[in-house]
Formats: sequence, C-alpha cells, structure tokens
Amino acid sequence: MKSLLWGITIVVLLGIGGFVYRNAVENPAQTVACPVNYFQCPDGTQVPHLAGSCDFPACPPPNVSLSDINIAFALPDGFTATTTPDAASVAAYASEGTSTSATIVIRSFAINASSTALATIEQTAVSGTSGAPVPFTSLSSVVLGGTNFTVAPIEQFEGLVDTAYYLVRGSDVLRFDAIDTNVENWNSDNLDITQLPAEVAVRQLLTTLQ
Repeated sequence: MKSLLWGITIVVLLGIGGFVYRNAVENPAQTVACPVNYFQCPDGTQVPHLAGSCDFPACPPPNVSLSDINIAFALPDGFTATTTPDAASVAAYASEGTSTSATIVIRSFAINASSTALATIEQTAVSGTSGAPVPFTSLSSVVLGGTNFTVAPIEQFEGLVDTAYYLVRGSDVLRFDAIDTNVENWNSDNLDITQLPAEVAVRQLLTTLQ
C-alpha cells in the first residue's frame, strides 16, 4: 500500500515538474525594453521607470503636475498651495515673507474658435485698478526656459504689484500671475518689478515648465 502511495506521489510530482518546465520553455520571461530608462523631472532630478513597465512614477516634490491643463513644473522654495481666487484659476501658491506677501496664480483661458490667442490675451489682461483692458502697447515679451511669454502689467497700486505671464498653446492660453503685496515703494520710478519675490518665483517656475 505504501509503495502504491509513493508511486502516485512521484507521478504527480513529475507531472507538475514537467508542466512547469514546459511552461517556462514555451513562455520564457520577457525583458521589458523601454525607449528610455529615466524621466527627467522639472527640477532636473531623474526617476527610473517602474519595474516591469515603461511607466514612470510621479516626480517627487518640489515638482508639481497639473493634469487638468497638462503642465508640470518645480515649485519655488517657500511656496505652498493655497485657495484659488476665481473660476478661471487652476492653482495658486503663496509665500509669506518678512515684509511682503507673494502669490502665484495659474489660470487657463480657452481660445474660442472665432477668436485668436492675442485677442484672448487682450480680453483677459484687465487692469485691476481701472477695470479696463491693459493697453496693447503695455504688453511685452520675455523668453524663459526657451519658451516665449507675453507679459502684461495687471496692477500696480497701493502696495500691490501684479504682473501676468501668458503662454499661448494650441487651444488655450495659460496665465501665470506674480502678485506681490505690501510693496513699500510700489509707486517709485526706481522700482525693479523683476526683483520682487513673486516675480522672481514665477520666472523661476516658468524656466522649469514642462
């Protein structure tokens, strides 16, 4: 009886071993060949793809990804997410300094089929002081990170300085506002707006934009 049981056990084990061997021969492990092994995050760090896949994990902070508008960037030091101020806002970030407060607001404006990117900029670049569109002659341009941005002075009044950086895309226009408050010399002819905290931060952010 024992010999019969041992014989059955050996047959079963041989069957299982044969199945495993045949499966391994017919379906050998495939090595995943990915086009690239690393993805470069906006802040310059690199992340390897997930094991057994060509997908990459999310970039770690300070990198931020806004899937709704398909952009990613490195958030400047000292800035944290805050409440968005209006319906057009996609995200907002704030930083409290010793004397001034800096805020970055990102907005998205669709370009209507019957309109143009420039018209969209002119319609949305509204002065916070007068409520009227910013004069076309006040618009300028700057290249940051190899990308051209249209710059519009939105407001400079009572210690508040707001400058908008517009990025034109295929079907929409993105607007990045640099808002500094409690600026003591806001009305000085010698004020260098580009050196204000929010301005410095927005320009730094835009150089990392993906």
